[in-house]
Amino acid sequence: MQPKTHQNAPLDERIAGALVGAAVGDALGGPVEGYSPEQILERHGGRVHGVVGPWHGADWRTARPLAPYHKGDGHVTDDTLMTHALVRVYARVRDHLDAYAIADHLVPDLMTEPRWIPELESEALPLQRIFLAEKWLVTRIHYGHADPREAGTGNIVNCGAAMYMAPVGLVNAADPRAAYAEALDIAGAHQSSYGREAAGVLAAAVAAACTPGATPDSVVSACLALAKDGTRAAIERVSEEAARHTDFESALRPLREAVTPYDTVGPDYRAPSLGARRPSRLHAIEELPVALGMVLVARGDYRHAVLGAVNYGRDCDSIATMAGAVAGALGSPVPQDWAKTVAEASRLDLWEPATTLTAVTREIFDRDVARRRTHEQAFASLGGPACSD
Repeated sequence: MQPKTHQNAPLDERIAGALVGAAVGDALGGPVEGYSPEQILERHGGRVHGVVGPWHGADWRTARPLAPYHKGDGHVTDDTLMTHALVRVYARVRDHLDAYAIADHLVPDLMTEPRWIPELESEALPLQRIFLAEKWLVTRIHYGHADPREAGTGNIVNCGAAMYMAPVGLVNAADPRAAYAEALDIAGAHQSSYGREAAGVLAAAVAAACTPGATPDSVVSACLALAKDGTRAAIERVSEEAARHTDFESALRPLREAVTPYDTVGPDYRAPSLGARRPSRLHAIEELPVALGMVLVARGDYRHAVLGAVNYGRDCDSIATMAGAVAGALGSPVPQDWAKTVAEASRLDLWEPATTLTAVTREIFDRDVARRRTHEQAFASLGGPACSD
């Protein structure tokens, strides 16, 4: 399969591709989250190939364990709600972020600003929708008065921070090392251990994908140059396995087997093992390596990567969010019919956050250049090399 990417796509198209792509992946994965590929196959009479309805059909309001959330029919989940919230923080600060920016801006946004919540089909505070691992931000920072740089310590270690870090990679487009460092700082308010590490590496992946001429292989190479411990080992192993496949169907079970030694949740996603989500230098979240693996299998093609992530099951809304962000940043177009359906069903403008973040990204780059030139001049006056032109 030939890759379907626009390697010379300009910044605005890559940012839109990543953010819209992440939201669409999220919406496609939501209704089958928590199930196995076999269960998904049986439930839908085949693989999922686009937007589908709730797992329990018309009984979604009361059927456990998903009630009262309307997952399906094109509704985005908390992955997108958190991503858009982080974009709003960038829009307020209009500069690079740190853990204190999360405390000063993201936490109040979650607590005080009612917004349309697609899965609840009503306006509510984002805090009333996000998962307990994200509520930790409010508990630790607002109520516990923890140092924002350390507030993530004690939270369950999961993909909660990584799932909304694409904006950090976009702000640092083509500079994966800077994206990694900024995301680690931000994620310290939310996560620790390999959950925090995954946030840094996902941001680096998106930044690397924005580099002109980037390929799935170059993105993974950038991730491996930065990733540490179990996260690096998991990405390396899954990537090796992904290289053996050209379609997601054949890759579903092998990618799961490749990531299993690093995953703490265990074989039953809804009944986690005793060691699940505990800090470790040996382990990794499952979602990031598998997302990168699906991008490799798809040769960067958005549709194929996201459908692979969706049909993988387990935490597939977050896997598809990450795969969609990377493929979109690579320049692979998001299917217009999917994007239109998700935007209308979720009653969200999926393109406005991209427009906002593009403007902010350009402003931040101008500031970075000015800061760099000031540093060069100061260093030159100390006897260092002359300033660049």
